[in-house]
Amino acid sequence: MKFALTQMDISWENPTENQIICRRLTKQASNAGCDWIIFPEMTLTGFTMQPENFHEDVNHAPTKTFFQTLSRECNINIAFGYIALNDRKNYNHLVFVEKGEVIFEYAKIHPFSYGAESEHYTGGNQVMTVSLSESGICLSGFICYDLRFPEVFQQASKEATIILVIANWPTARLSHWYALLQARAIENQSFILGVNRTGEGGGLQYAPSSVAFSPYGERLTPETTEELLYVDIQSELAKQYRAEFPLKKDRREDLY
Repeated sequence: MKFALTQMDISWENPTENQIICRRLTKQASNAGCDWIIFPEMTLTGFTMQPENFHEDVNHAPTKTFFQTLSRECNINIAFGYIALNDRKNYNHLVFVEKGEVIFEYAKIHPFSYGAESEHYTGGNQVMTVSLSESGICLSGFICYDLRFPEVFQQASKEATIILVIANWPTARLSHWYALLQARAIENQSFILGVNRTGEGGGLQYAPSSVAFSPYGERLTPETTEELLYVDIQSELAKQYRAEFPLKKDRREDLY
């Protein structure tokens, strides 16, 4: 499968402008023959602490409709983030759309308390995976601060061979971003695709840093300021590696 990893300069709290950017990048990825395009956390708003101005009912979310329509028009699968309102609580969501249909919707388990996210958003309570309809390849996904909690990745990688992490990860902590993504790839024997925003938003700076790592921890994408990075993923390589080196068999889940 060919993935397009975006490095999107999100227009701060401006969904209309960000839809224009997303449409342009999606068409570009489709023309390049990609199966998937991945957008950063809170794709149409940036990492806002004013969810009441942008949240959408989880069952009737215009953002989901926008990306579903875009998926059908461009014949490409899409991963994106938005602010979901569910039972009068705000959640930071990651959604996968396959052939115009929502197949995966995850609520960020770990709100970023250091950045006051936990004061405005409720944490989810479910690790999720999904098998693609045609290939049967199993994917999972997490959001930004989740990256610092390896246990959820261990749970997801029991089934998933490809794990996406969408983020608004500031420039000041980029060394952590790269180190943690690579570690999650190695310890879970999974492909890890990290997609981060660029530019400025809410007083924070973000640098081009989207990246893919193989199950061996090898970096698969170059350092670039381009808006799109392309990577071909052969998920069977993860299964082969796990069979050759059955790391998970030695886990002591009775202890940890």
